[in-house]
Amino acid sequence: MFPNIDPKKMQAMMKQMGIAQEEISAEKVTIEKTGGGKMIIKNPSVTKIKIQGQETFQISGEISEDEFSEEDVKTIVEKTGASKSEAKKALEKTGDLADAILELS
Repeated sequence: MFPNIDPKKMQAMMKQMGIAQEEISAEKVTIEKTGGGKMIIKNPSVTKIKIQGQETFQISGEISEDEFSEEDVKTIVEKTGASKSEAKKALEKTGDLADAILELS
């Protein structure tokens, strides 16, 4: 961040300013998007930053997006006999059409 500053001094300065940083161990981060679909971040590096009582997260990693269409839901309903809402839940949980069908079968 700043050149030639000892990391311990940097931590002390951040603490004085009310900033706390914490690394969080995670295998996967999933963000459920409004309107359906998910953003999946595999092998993430997650840092929780607390500044004056406000918590924020910094996440980086391998990003993929799962968009689910009504056709996907319709296919699951046809193949399994499940309701539309059950099909959507299975698809959101598994993130894969085939896995959702297997889960409901």
